[in-house]
Amino acid sequence: MSEVRIAAEQRTTFGKGAARKIRRSDKVPAVLYGHGIEPKHLTLPGHEVLLALRTPNVLIRLKGEGVDELALPKGVQRDPIKGFVEHVDLLLVKRGEKVTVEIPVTTVGDVQSDGMLDQQLVSIAVEAEATNIPTGVEVDVEGMEIGTVVTAADLKLPEGATLTADAEAVVLHVINKQTDSLAEEAGEGEAAAAPEAGEGESAEAAAE
Repeated sequence: MSEVRIAAEQRTTFGKGAARKIRRSDKVPAVLYGHGIEPKHLTLPGHEVLLALRTPNVLIRLKGEGVDELALPKGVQRDPIKGFVEHVDLLLVKRGEKVTVEIPVTTVGDVQSDGMLDQQLVSIAVEAEATNIPTGVEVDVEGMEIGTVVTAADLKLPEGATLTADAEAVVLHVINKQTDSLAEEAGEGEAAAAPEAGEGESAEAAAE
C-alpha cells in the first residue's frame, strides 16, 4: 500500500472553541496516539484529509515541524449533514508491525437465476502488516445455488492477512427469490387488511 503524505502542525489549543476555529480555516483537528507515546494533537489540511480517507485503511505519512510519523485512521467524525471531516483519530504504526483492520468484502458474478444474493457482511476484520494492508477481499458468486452459505472461514484472504473475525460468521448466502417475493407480498397484504390505528378515535373526535 502506498503512503499519502499530509502536512501536520502540532497544536496547543484544545476544546470546542479551538476546534471550531480550526475548521473555519478549512483544517481538521486530529490526535495521534499509540506505542505508549503521549498523544500528539495535530492540525491537518481538510481537503487533503478528505481525499485520503476515500481509500479504506489509507496509510498516512505525517510530516511537519516535530512530526514525522506513519499512521492509520482509526476514528473519523464527520458532519452528519454536509459530510466534511470534523476530527480524526490516528494510530501510530511502524513498518513490519501488524494491525487489525476492517477490509471491504465485494462480490463478482451472478448467482443462479432463481436465487438472490443476501450479503450479511460488507467488511471483515483481519490482521495484516501495517504497510501491506489489503484493499479488500473478493468472493466469486457465479452460479451459486440456493442454500449456498459463505462464512468468514471460507474467504480466500490476500497473502499476509489472517482472519480475526468470528470464523463462523455468515458473510453471504443465496436465498430463493420466489420465496422472498411471496413473503413481501404476504406482509403487504396484512398491512392493507389491518385497520388504521386510531380510526375509531378520530371518528368520535369528529362527532364531538
